[in-house]
Amino acid sequence: MIRNLDTALVRTFVTAADNASMTAAANALNLTQGAVSQQIKRLEDLFGCSLFERDRRGLRLTPSGEHLLGKAKRLIVLNDEIWGDMTRDAIRGRLRLGVPYDLAGAWIAPALRAYAEACPQVEISLVCASSPELTTLLAAGEVDLAVIEAPVGPTDGECLAVERLVWVGARGGAAHLKRPLPLSMISETCAFRPVILETLRDHGLAWRTVFEQGTIEATRATVEADLAVTAWLVATVPADLAILDADSGLPPLTSFAVNLHVPRHGAGAAAQEFARCLRRERARRD
Repeated sequence: MIRNLDTALVRTFVTAADNASMTAAANALNLTQGAVSQQIKRLEDLFGCSLFERDRRGLRLTPSGEHLLGKAKRLIVLNDEIWGDMTRDAIRGRLRLGVPYDLAGAWIAPALRAYAEACPQVEISLVCASSPELTTLLAAGEVDLAVIEAPVGPTDGECLAVERLVWVGARGGAAHLKRPLPLSMISETCAFRPVILETLRDHGLAWRTVFEQGTIEATRATVEADLAVTAWLVATVPADLAILDADSGLPPLTSFAVNLHVPRHGAGAAAQEFARCLRRERARRD
């Protein structure tokens, strides 16, 4: 007997698993929480097993859910790839993509390259800003899609990846030993700033700002010169700088989620196709 999976149910399962929350999944999919719960229940009924358990931190995958998740993600990527391949000729217009400064390079570049090749008739505008600023721009309709960094937890976006936030310094440098600790950050609105400062306060470490307004290149220059340390996602640390481990004397930092956000009124065809490209490229890297 032929059995066919409903990809809408699978997508809801993946979104709930990535966000560990029915509420966050509902927000990301523009559904009610009741609809998300019903779709998860339908999928569980199809497979005859439970996919989630609840604990104090939210949803937790059961062994059956963990077994399903990897293949479910591949199914969604393949579904989106087929859809994109069959409809890309009709995609025209403009895409305004909001990306944090630190992700505008190697992290996002493969998806941009694939998108430009697949949708040559779309005019791409890249808007770089801090994650809090991108949230405001998205709400105001000034970007069509935004990649936003936030501490791991429930989100109204779609979690693309979870990356460790790490201390970064010059190779062979000594800035991390100085007190107060010299810090270099891109801007006062940097999404990492509250977490960094709270961590230092919790560990009783004094700090001072060496640089706090400008470009990521300027921040990198102060770190390369051993004038300061900074904190970046581990996947974005340049090869010529050093990740400072526990022996550096600096306290560990929390992980951050990289989330994809669309406007509340929904994304247009150009934005939806870029979202598919980005999911596909992230799946290949994972």
